[in-house]
Amino acid sequence: MSNVSRRDLMAGAGALCAAIAAPADGKAQLVYRHGDWKAEEFQELLHKAARVRQVFDVTALNEGKFLNNIKNSLNGFEFGFGIPPKQVQIIAALHGPANMINYDDSMWAKYRIGEWLSVTDPETGKPAVRNIFFPGKVAKAEAKEDPSDEKSSFQDKSVEALQRRGVKFLSCHTATEEQAKAIVGRLKLTEGPEAVVKDMQAHAVPGVLIVPSMVASVALLQIDGHYSYITV
Repeated sequence: MSNVSRRDLMAGAGALCAAIAAPADGKAQLVYRHGDWKAEEFQELLHKAARVRQVFDVTALNEGKFLNNIKNSLNGFEFGFGIPPKQVQIIAALHGPANMINYDDSMWAKYRIGEWLSVTDPETGKPAVRNIFFPGKVAKAEAKEDPSDEKSSFQDKSVEALQRRGVKFLSCHTATEEQAKAIVGRLKLTEGPEAVVKDMQAHAVPGVLIVPSMVASVALLQIDGHYSYITV
């Protein structure tokens, strides 16, 4: 009988579990487990101390028009109903094509996302090789801005501007896995989908939270977080 300590057995078991959980090289990890993502950050959103909690469930890119809806919601709460911004938590739950808004310029260029999703860069008139939805239009908010002024920060519907106002953007891991597979096939890449997923998730826009499954996340936001639901 070999002299194997309990510590050695536990270490071996841990390594075995890790090997089972981890995908083989190039194989898609379609299902995230609890330890694979920032679950604590999601819990903070569920229990956010805010009077207003609203989740936008978005799949269609639709030229980013949903960003304008979020901007209008923020302005309505603050100026129309007099609710302080700190008492408002809005979440943009992006999956489907809209999920690509969560990734930076380098990913849009490398994987030709604008060409794939028919997004035209207004500055070039060509398929976007940058995330045109992210950069803010106003560098810094003025102390006494007129919210009706089209040039004010209150009318800036970019991702960056909405993040400054407290909007939390979520990215769907499952959607990214499925989209990576499509990208590999479309561009005839030599690397597998999982390599593309890791690349993309390493280049998520700052502040984005990657969740395992958006449809499950939205359900929990409604049930446990008491978020009102809207899809646009």
